Amino acid sequence: MMQTTIGKSVELVGIGLHRGSPVKLRLEPLGVNSGIVFYRSDAGVSIPLIPANVVDTKMATVIGREGVTISTIEHMLSAIYAYGIDNLRVIVDADEIPVMDGSSMSFCMLLEEAGVVAQDTPKKIMRIKKEVIVQEGDKYVKLIPSNGMNYDFTIKFSHPVIDKQSYVLAFTKENYKKEIARARTFGFVHEVQYLRSKGLALGGSLENAVVLDDKKVLNPEGLRFGDEFVRHKILDAIGDMSLIGMNFIGNYEAYAGSHDLNHKLTLALLKDPANYEVVELASAESKELAKAYA
Repeated sequence: MMQTTIGKSVELVGIGLHRGSPVKLRLEPLGVNSGIVFYRSDAGVSIPLIPANVVDTKMATVIGREGVTISTIEHMLSAIYAYGIDNLRVIVDADEIPVMDGSSMSFCMLLEEAGVVAQDTPKKIMRIKKEVIVQEGDKYVKLIPSNGMNYDFTIKFSHPVIDKQSYVLAFTKENYKKEIARARTFGFVHEVQYLRSKGLALGGSLENAVVLDDKKVLNPEGLRFGDEFVRHKILDAIGDMSLIGMNFIGNYEAYAGSHDLNHKLTLALLKDPANYEVVELASAESKELAKAYA
């Protein structure tokens, strides 16, 4: 199984969630062993996608370098990871990725338009060798050695529509597109009001998020899935874990996980080389893995 990039450059324009202004996004192919590299065209600064460049995880995953930042990267990264893309240049002309409809489906469609092409160097993948856990109170996220790739997430909110939800994704690209990609980000009216008072979430609307008051969903079309909330948490987790720098073999499990806990998990994983091994895929094992990204 070989490394991959996209077949051609593609672009779109969408609204930024926090500034509420149009953002132009362009994806370009990159050569082997380049990884995912972000570029702020308005500032002339490149930001490689590595855990050391994460500068904020309160409301979204934010990367930065030389005082230049790009926020809300996790939805797009989730799609990039699901398509097994190793090398890619992401160009934006503002400090955030367009929110689109609050899910990753628009980015999946963009990648479909670009096409995924094999390169001439074997794909590297990380195999989880030891359990790694980050826990704060009753909240935790962890990685578990496994020959499979499952994402197992549980959330609990004191809200009548959400309450407690659990979901397990048996990871393949097709399962991701069918079960996860359409799940939108969500928030509560009182949170939106507070954020806007701080000059944030100015682009947030019922067009790009599921919004709830104290009792119900305010979106007139309702939910896309009865458990859309926990499915979106898996979408976020896949994007956050892509900061490891490659696809991995192992299981992810979380209870009330967050961007912050996911970031701490990537740091804890990479801190000790005994936690993992990086392998170049030989033909026998790559056949099984290739099915996941077919």
